[in-house]
Amino acid sequence: MVTPEQVESMICAQIPDAQVMVNDLTGGGDHLQVTVVSSAFAGKSLIKQHQLVYGAVQAAMSTEAIHALALKTYTPDRWLNEAQG
Repeated sequence: MVTPEQVESMICAQIPDAQVMVNDLTGGGDHLQVTVVSSAFAGKSLIKQHQLVYGAVQAAMSTEAIHALALKTYTPDRWLNEAQG
């Protein structure tokens, strides 16, 4: 099990400008929904964006500390557009 703070730290270490929101979907700490907003995603496909995040949490996933990870990734502009509409 990892804490939401640990997941946020792992992602921010890999993607320094990331804004990270972590939700524990089951209360057990191993099924997480993570939303990441970063300018590092600009010009990248959704698959490439998710690969960046998976790369950051790979160690926790390989030990099954994270069993399931639902990702939502946004550039800052897209995040603003989604929030407004």
